[in-house]
Amino acid sequence: MADPTEGSFSEPETEIMRATYRALREHGYADLTIKRIAEEYGKSTAAVHYHYDTKDELLVAFLDYLLERFVDTIRDVETTDPHQRLDLLLDELIFAPEEHRDLAVAMLEMRSQAPYKPDFRERFRGNDEYIRYMIKAVINHGIDEGEFDDVDADHVTRGLMTIVDGARTRAVVLDEDGALETARRTAQEYVDATLT
Repeated sequence: MADPTEGSFSEPETEIMRATYRALREHGYADLTIKRIAEEYGKSTAAVHYHYDTKDELLVAFLDYLLERFVDTIRDVETTDPHQRLDLLLDELIFAPEEHRDLAVAMLEMRSQAPYKPDFRERFRGNDEYIRYMIKAVINHGIDEGEFDDVDADHVTRGLMTIVDGARTRAVVLDEDGALETARRTAQEYVDATLT
């Protein structure tokens, strides 16, 4: 799998991604426009269109940008201990979106468009595959080191992602207090039951 963090955004594109982030948090997906992104960018809509022809093209790039930020965060983790690394991955996947609730809502809105927008669907699928790849790699490393039981790492990874996705959806859609804490505890119980 290609590494998604190898400098794929120029400085102006990075600034547009940051502006998109701010505009999505403020307006949500439904009310997001190139004009609003340009206002956050501090330049004209033509300056945004110079890099991205359509809003959808820009948002597909934005999904790549978010994955890069996530991968950068995980790369900064200094431990190679499989238990600690898996804990940190799960914490990042479950709790980090809550720090940016408005963005989490906008991302759920974008996910709801994936059945109708093949580029969104492809990007969400690619992001999901990369995150599963990272979790599975940690599990396989733990198995190789004798830290985890010899299990079907793909199956365990898919189970963990189901917990993560369910928690994020419940937290956003139902505004359910404690959904993320419950999910994190459930993920840990699942890890303990399947890997140790």
